[in-house]
Amino acid sequence: MPTTENDMPSRSIPLALQILFYKLQYSDTSVATKEFTKSFGWDTYDSFMQHDVQELNRVLYEKLEDKMKGTVVEGTIHKLFEGNHMNYIECINVDYKTTRKKSFYDLQLDVNGCPDVYASFDKYVEVERLEGDNKYHVEQYDLQVC
Repeated sequence: MPTTENDMPSRSIPLALQILFYKLQYSDTSVATKEFTKSFGWDTYDSFMQHDVQELNRVLYEKLEDKMKGTVVEGTIHKLFEGNHMNYIECINVDYKTTRKKSFYDLQLDVNGCPDVYASFDKYVEVERLEGDNKYHVEQYDLQVC
């Protein structure tokens, strides 16, 4: 991603990232992230507020995509990090099926009680029965077990 001599780390995400990774690779002590978080608009107050990783990623991806517009690397974030999954619903007692494609940049995996990330992913994609209070509303048939 292009940077210039005039870029300031506190205002340039690409430069702040380069400096952060350089320091991480070559420093023998911990590395501060203040310049990096400043580069995408978080002030000291925002830095001390609790943010989850997904929020940080969304802000970072959005700011990087904005910086990449009109350059040879435009669309790189999308190519590298966007995935798709299909949501498939099939009812048991009536003839109704539907699929919906959704894109994502991250997945929320439940890690509680899982020995590793593979078990968490298996849990994420396991079949869920929609019944009881969780029945699926099908317009022509009302609430259905799916």
